Amino acid sequence: MNKRQSKKNIEGRKAAAALRYKMDEDVAPKLVAKGTGRIAEKIIETAREAGVPIYEDPDLIALLLTLNIGEFIPPELYISIAEVLAFIYRLNKKSFESVY
Repeated sequence: MNKRQSKKNIEGRKAAAALRYKMDEDVAPKLVAKGTGRIAEKIIETAREAGVPIYEDPDLIALLLTLNIGEFIPPELYISIAEVLAFIYRLNKKSFESVY
């Protein structure tokens, strides 16, 4: 499962982070992109073009921006990230139900 974590104004600038989680490969979700300003806008644009849900949580994005790209999220963030995954699951379920 791929997902994007997005936007917050950090000192007046947009911020975004992207996470990847493949249940069969990853021990935890991994930070695959992060940035502010134009980089954040590109992360968000790429997510939208790919149909990836955008989830907004200013506190979580601030924490994710402290991680290094390629780093697995620390156990302290598991509950917060579980909420993000639940959000995506609900969106996917609604999309599926609307098609069938």
